[in-house]
Amino acid sequence: MPLRRAILSLAALTLLAGSVAACDDPAADAKTLVYWASNQGPSLDFDRATLQPQLDEFEQRTGVHVRLEVVPWPDLLDRLMAATKDDGGPDVVNIGNTWSASLQATGAFVPFDGRTLDKVGGRDRFVPNALAAAGAPGTPPSAVPLYSLSYALYYNKRMFAEAGIASPPKTWDELVADGKRLTKPAKGQWGLAIEGGNPAENAHHAFTFSQQYRGQWFAADGSPTFDTDQNVAAIKRYVGLMADDHIVDPAGAGYAKNESRAAFAGGKAAMLLWQAAGPSLRQAGMNPDDYGVAPVPFLADPYRAGGVRINSMVAGINMAVYKHTRNLTGALDFVEFMTSDREQIILNKAYGSLPAVRSAYSDAAFRTPEQEVLFQVLNSTAAPLPQVPEESRFETLVGTAMAELFADAAAGRPVTTESIKAKLRSAEGKI
Repeated sequence: MPLRRAILSLAALTLLAGSVAACDDPAADAKTLVYWASNQGPSLDFDRATLQPQLDEFEQRTGVHVRLEVVPWPDLLDRLMAATKDDGGPDVVNIGNTWSASLQATGAFVPFDGRTLDKVGGRDRFVPNALAAAGAPGTPPSAVPLYSLSYALYYNKRMFAEAGIASPPKTWDELVADGKRLTKPAKGQWGLAIEGGNPAENAHHAFTFSQQYRGQWFAADGSPTFDTDQNVAAIKRYVGLMADDHIVDPAGAGYAKNESRAAFAGGKAAMLLWQAAGPSLRQAGMNPDDYGVAPVPFLADPYRAGGVRINSMVAGINMAVYKHTRNLTGALDFVEFMTSDREQIILNKAYGSLPAVRSAYSDAAFRTPEQEVLFQVLNSTAAPLPQVPEESRFETLVGTAMAELFADAAAGRPVTTESIKAKLRSAEGKI
């Protein structure tokens, strides 16, 4: 779709009344946008090198300069929240799609209602599952999808072959059995690498495991339901990979900055649960032929156990526009540019993620074995995290509680049903 440069019509301005903070000189910043990008690649420098040529092209086409800042993940949510109260903050931002409803509830972002969504290509242009994680149900999305992701199981082919394992595990019981054959602590080798000190990673797996046990973290009215038997069982299964099965390096309890990915790439772990790890693994020296990619395992019989066949959250990055922008036209033009077919192919190819728009999937870059698995999972066995205002608090509180449980496991302290329930009850009480 060609980039539109027309000034917003009077009707569109009326539709967005109150959306943009007033200023004495609206044209003052009309030729500059401040863009906060999330850290998608192996390093901040990688992201800058990937994005800057595209931002330069946007400026050549439109005359609008985009000032880029790549924000590390540990800082992003706090800075996004702070910017909701700062009229001098960024214009356009990347947000983790799991935060969409929480950020939407602040009222600080331009709603992508019918006309605004049409300006960036329309609802039907986007992958449905990705757009479902862009705001609370029944409301206009607070953002649009930019990069789509899902979790997969990465496994070291050489280690599997040496252990006589012919194929990746399909169930958690199989993963534990394989992990025990692959774990050799005396050699510094473990079956599975886990990022136990990372609250967001923990919360993502808590959601997925809970889905398999047919658990829910929030009731229909949005109230928290953290300490249910299903959620306790889900966390016991996940943390138990270290605490009970001993197939995870106890050092993983402190991993919070991609150390688990580095452990897998360095041959210290035979398996890894991750989103689009390919580019980072290649940069770390792994050849794509060195590892395989498979769907994340399920319970042995999720239907018989009363659970559902979900093995990933709908992961990804959305793009949002603050209402305080002084250049709404330019901001929406920039969103349209970044979600155009050409940019979707360039950027998702660089990051190993999946396009957020349907029409970009025709490119061969998204037919690699890794991408095929991610696509299959995203479109068939992934579910969006609860689109409720307290979702970001869920990630922080439950993810931190799980980090504490991993610390217990690493120290040799028992992780029991009772201790998990107590942690979840405490977390729920802070909502």
